[in-house]
Amino acid sequence: MAPGRGPRRGRAGTSVAVAVGGLTLSAVLLVQTVLSAAAPVRPPSDGDRGAERGPGAARAAPAAERETCADGSDPAESLRPSAEAGPAVRRIQRAGRLVVGVDQNSYLWGYRDPSTGGITGFDIDLVKAVAEDLLGDDPEIVYKTIPTDQRIPAVRRREVDMVVRTMSITCERRRQVAFSTAYFEAGQQILVPKSSPVTGFDGTLRGKRLCTAAGSTAQTLLEEDDGGALPVYVGNQLDCLVLLQLGEVDAVMTDSALAAGQAAQDPSVHLVGEPLTVEPYGIAMHLEDEDLVRRVNKVLEDYRRGGGDSPWMASYERWLADKMETAEPAPPAPAYRDR
Repeated sequence: MAPGRGPRRGRAGTSVAVAVGGLTLSAVLLVQTVLSAAAPVRPPSDGDRGAERGPGAARAAPAAERETCADGSDPAESLRPSAEAGPAVRRIQRAGRLVVGVDQNSYLWGYRDPSTGGITGFDIDLVKAVAEDLLGDDPEIVYKTIPTDQRIPAVRRREVDMVVRTMSITCERRRQVAFSTAYFEAGQQILVPKSSPVTGFDGTLRGKRLCTAAGSTAQTLLEEDDGGALPVYVGNQLDCLVLLQLGEVDAVMTDSALAAGQAAQDPSVHLVGEPLTVEPYGIAMHLEDEDLVRRVNKVLEDYRRGGGDSPWMASYERWLADKMETAEPAPPAPAYRDR
């Protein structure tokens, strides 16, 4: 989001500020996180918000189900792995660098470490594994930080070779970009202050300002059925956490995996309710770059291999093990098309 610009208005016309006293969102986040223990965020009163939606509570959240495409296929099915170097792989090797769209605001996944200035996290470990396979030891990686709603345009315009940015594989997105096999699974869930009366995506959200990132799967869900909440759309999920801390929104809808990082940043917030979806994360590439998709899938085969000693598990232990409630963490099994 550009400095000084407000988030997109929800259907009910909700609008909030995104900067306070000239501070950037990142600066506000740091200040609010430090202060949160002493001054926890209190949800504002409902007032007259949501009155136009009529009486009655919102329906209970449905059980999470994996998406199935219109042709009956699993959106997470991808091309079979191959180590062959086709046109896309050779293009990257000739350039001598891998250009990757990433996040710099998602703690634990892709974020800028203030102690080093570098971008790091679970997604970034995977980027490095792909780059080493394509370019050898100590590869040159160009990180391009992009907002949520620019992930697909960046791939389609070939501004990046791929996007590795907690990107859910969906039927709609699969028509626009190619995906690797899944490397993680999450689901849309509600994040609120611990003092909030909201208990999930249910009647307790009616009339509440519910924040999510524009271009996310959460926005798609809310456009289909907002359950009586007042949607607020912003550039990145981190913006939602800042607005929640400032009391400008009442709740956040985001991937449970991203929410775990936000809760780690601010212990005054927590997840409530059950996940609404089952969403596999994949690496997005251009539809024409089939050889690159196959090569990335070969990297992912190696990345998963080894069970508890796999590179995937080592990255999980480093970033996520003490932040996510997963009894037996493991990467999702790959799904391949017939061809």
